[in-house]
Amino acid sequence: MASAPLSPAPREGGKAPHALDRVTFGKRLRSTRKSFGWTLQQVADASGISVTTISRAERGQLALSYERFSALARALQMDLAAMFAEVGARTQRLDGPVVTRAGKGVAYRGQAFTYEFLATRAAGKEMSPILGTVHARRIQGPEDFASHDGEEFVYVLRGSLEVHFASGEVVRLARGDTLYFDSRIPHAYLSTSKAPAMTVGACTSDSKLMKLARERASSRRGR
Repeated sequence: MASAPLSPAPREGGKAPHALDRVTFGKRLRSTRKSFGWTLQQVADASGISVTTISRAERGQLALSYERFSALARALQMDLAAMFAEVGARTQRLDGPVVTRAGKGVAYRGQAFTYEFLATRAAGKEMSPILGTVHARRIQGPEDFASHDGEEFVYVLRGSLEVHFASGEVVRLARGDTLYFDSRIPHAYLSTSKAPAMTVGACTSDSKLMKLARERASSRRGR
């Protein structure tokens, strides 16, 4: 389900985040794929995303969910900082503090969220800090559930929302509430307040410690 073009709303003080349009985002995907000499089918095989979806995303015709663009980032060996950096901005190593001033994030409208990515100039981060505005109001089918490696944290800044899990569990959150969970569990966010809920959170990569803990837990269960 494609979303309408993004026009970031100004924050208090009149500041609005820089918007990364779908066409620019698509060009980055295509350029990176071409630099490896890969076909659409090869990227599809590596990412688990259909050729049609990748092709439409490269042409700027489709808004992607976090699940899909993170899968493409892994397949194309792209750091999310490079994927969502402001046009013309240079990324830098995370060897010192990285400040994102108010209204200086990079916004991208996905299928259910408008994401404002923070610290986009820091390459190689272990987590992606994100301001989110939840647009989704209902679940239309299994495709609305996201699932990706790592862990996820969310804090509700404004409004209220529900987080639905594929197991049938529903967690209701109001302003000031937080949630932390394994992002591999299929999940979907829905706004339940009159105005779209606004959140701040972070998604982590699947770290070596996380993988080790899961391997140990699996080993214990097998005994």
